[in-house]
Amino acid sequence: MTDGVLLDLSGMCGLAGVDRATGRVRVRAGTQLVDLNRLLALQGLAMPNLGDIDRQTITGALATGTHGAGAGFGCLPSFVAGLQVVLADGSIVDCSADEQPELFEAARLGLGAIGVVTEVELACVPAFLVRAQERPEALATVLTHLEEWRTGTDHLDFYWFPHTDRALVKRNTRLAPGQDGPRLAAWRRRLDDDILSNNVLEAVCRTGARYPARIPALNAVAGRALSARTYVAPSHEVFITRRDVRFRETEWAVPAASVAPLIGELQRYFARRETLVGLPIEVRFGAPDAVWLATGYGRDTGYIAVHEYHRARPSSLLADVTAMMREHAGRPHWGKLHELRVEDLAPLYPRFADFRAVRDRVDPARVFANDYLRRVLGE
Repeated sequence: MTDGVLLDLSGMCGLAGVDRATGRVRVRAGTQLVDLNRLLALQGLAMPNLGDIDRQTITGALATGTHGAGAGFGCLPSFVAGLQVVLADGSIVDCSADEQPELFEAARLGLGAIGVVTEVELACVPAFLVRAQERPEALATVLTHLEEWRTGTDHLDFYWFPHTDRALVKRNTRLAPGQDGPRLAAWRRRLDDDILSNNVLEAVCRTGARYPARIPALNAVAGRALSARTYVAPSHEVFITRRDVRFRETEWAVPAASVAPLIGELQRYFARRETLVGLPIEVRFGAPDAVWLATGYGRDTGYIAVHEYHRARPSSLLADVTAMMREHAGRPHWGKLHELRVEDLAPLYPRFADFRAVRDRVDPARVFANDYLRRVLGE
């Protein structure tokens, strides 16, 4: 939202080039991930990993450091091999690890502060299937096996329902060529993903917003209603989740070893019942990143996302979660709710000064500045 100039690149969409021999694909900036996944599949290719939402443009996902789940995988910007960028002076520049490498490092996760990315070259992989295994577990069981599952699962993701001991664990395994398995029946997908995960969840959240005291009981019912399922599907169909329920979200990247202690802190926090939260907390893991402003830069990372239904009464949840995460050197997701400022963020990123130096060089007049960028990067 802006009272200044908003650039809409939705007309610049589709593939600009495909090299099947290397798996390199050039994508125009306004391409939504939902369309990109379809176009890649037609070429027999796929993104190495994905987040769980596919409605962003590829450049929006990169600019905010979108990531998926998987201890062996970095954020989406780590899959970028090259960029075409329009700089503040109007020049059109191509950059990569070999050509203008500092501009490349800054622009592949640039927060919109470096320039207008118009094309992205992605290092893709041959299309692959994933075996999805989802099952409810006691939270104590999850925490007991957390390190084993984190390191022994291609893509680990779990959702914990606050005020309960219930969690839904997703363990996704990448299949080798020639491997397959049972597909999910259309009726089951509709029941689980459309009706239970969206329609029923919306009704539960509305009830909780109107009668907050009922939230713990509602969460207990939701946690008990979950059922196990195992199926095989193309990677993007497993990674992407349909999300129709609106919510406010704050997400923090912390050292992987801090996840279990932080879940314990959150358990004690919710046990006090001062703040009642009706949406599950999502936990994922990622590999150490080399992208300068990646929230997983330089460390095995756990991602903890706390959600609050958009109709819920205002609370201190955001501030309270922030205080907990900062005790563990937490880095907030660039595209989700947080209140940190440049003086808070600079010590968290070893290459923060390098990023700001590139910004000073390519946009000294701050053509691309806005209120958010002034808060997180300075004037």
